[in-house]
Amino acid sequence: MRRVRLERDLPVPMPDGVTLLADHYSPAGVERAPVILMRSPYGRRGLLGWVHGRGFARQGFHVVIQSCRGGFGSGGLLDPLGDEHDDGLATVAWLREQPWYDGSFAMFGPSYLGYTQWAIAPYAGSELKAMATQITASQFRDAAYVGGAFALESALSWTTLTDGMSRRFGGGVAPLTAPRLTRKAVLSGRPVGELDLASAGRPLRFYQDLLAHHADPAVPYWDKRDFSPKVGEVRAAVTMLGGWYDVFLPWQLKDYAALRAAGRRPYLTIGPWYHVDSRHGRPAMAEATAWFRAHLLGDFAGLRPDPVRLFVTYPGEEGAGEWRDYPDWPVPGMREQRWHLQHGFGLGTEEPRGSGPDRFRYHPDHPTPAVGGPVLLGDSRPRDQRRLEERRDVLVYSSAALESGVEMIGPVRAELFVRPSTPYVDVVVRVCDVRPDGRSYNVCEGVRRLGPGDSDGVRRVEVDLWPMGHRFGRDHRIRVHVAAGAYPTIARNPGTGDPLVAGGPMVSADVEVFHSPEHPSAVVLPLCAPRD
Repeated sequence: MRRVRLERDLPVPMPDGVTLLADHYSPAGVERAPVILMRSPYGRRGLLGWVHGRGFARQGFHVVIQSCRGGFGSGGLLDPLGDEHDDGLATVAWLREQPWYDGSFAMFGPSYLGYTQWAIAPYAGSELKAMATQITASQFRDAAYVGGAFALESALSWTTLTDGMSRRFGGGVAPLTAPRLTRKAVLSGRPVGELDLASAGRPLRFYQDLLAHHADPAVPYWDKRDFSPKVGEVRAAVTMLGGWYDVFLPWQLKDYAALRAAGRRPYLTIGPWYHVDSRHGRPAMAEATAWFRAHLLGDFAGLRPDPVRLFVTYPGEEGAGEWRDYPDWPVPGMREQRWHLQHGFGLGTEEPRGSGPDRFRYHPDHPTPAVGGPVLLGDSRPRDQRRLEERRDVLVYSSAALESGVEMIGPVRAELFVRPSTPYVDVVVRVCDVRPDGRSYNVCEGVRRLGPGDSDGVRRVEVDLWPMGHRFGRDHRIRVHVAAGAYPTIARNPGTGDPLVAGGPMVSADVEVFHSPEHPSAVVLPLCAPRD
């Protein structure tokens, strides 16, 4: 391995006069070489510098790790998501002036560092040869408003985290304390528009912006923060790494689909990981190193033959499962299989018989909680749902014990027929794996926030769930939850149609869920032929 030289705090001028700081890692004895660029709001030293800066430099690359504006010595004020396009392209222009830049570069990084890649990738020209993105997407709007419902816990924890870092150079213990402060805030009873006061002690601009500028792509606020329409124009070679329990996985897969539709051949890896899971760090570094050596140095020996690698989770002990390689996503041979809600809280592939609807009441003053599920800064691994299933505001539909194992690998959605007493209600759907001993573990979930609907009151509702890669074992059962809340993962629905920041009275919702030949509610699962 090569020795590495480090130059700290290089000034990088922006067009508006702000100066950003960057650290430069260079391989000893290599004057000109391709550059790996990382742009981060979380600092540029510690593990980021030691593992990635030095790690890539030892492979013969120059590495630049830059702090985004407003933090860790870089000038200006952090406007989350808002400046990464202009600042990123200005940084590329600065690279071109450096004597050690050989005319080609790649980008690397997870989460926000991945978003900074998408912010410039369609505009960087042919010099951008490769991208390695992890647990990220080209836009965060839809993750902030999942199915139209505000992702309260993730939004509040991230804004609390970044506020703590901006006020204390180096971040202190903010990454550890932000989830605790968020949990305390959401249990405080304050209106959603005041929860930043409870978590951070002051109004947080980005949190308030998210509340004010809802998920509608037509809202001008998102114009310079959403790069998903341009993903198909990216010419660089892209490899993606995600997790089954990551908050950004559905939109990361949309980016993959956009690249495939444009004729590109991205690589995709999905493991049994959540967003802040340390276990995906090592494979991310290994895959990026092989990717950069292939597309910057012409050494393709380290690339796997099949572009898609998935970890298929198995029932049993935590972590059980196996890695599989496929030529594409969705995987070849996958077919949709409808599992219908049945009378008597059954679940099966047969058509439902005539029966009346099931009912529950949702009280926003006492919202249905979430037990596990994808969140930004928490442990999102599957958890036992039995206590949640005892609640009156959760309908639970279970299949018979499976006679043989079935594999489900691909997108998941629900098609439900519901009649709520108020048009303003959420529909939450969750798929679980019930083990022979009765333990019920969540596999995937989704939500859809409703507004005014059909005049007869019965509404057909489509809910996109997180995708799955899971084997339901013999003697296990497939279980589906239907509810109207998942607090604090999503903000409670007041039932009035008023903006979230308005506060004020809330209205309970009585919800009927139909399962009849006329209204065949179902969850659509991605059935795959099991491998020997």
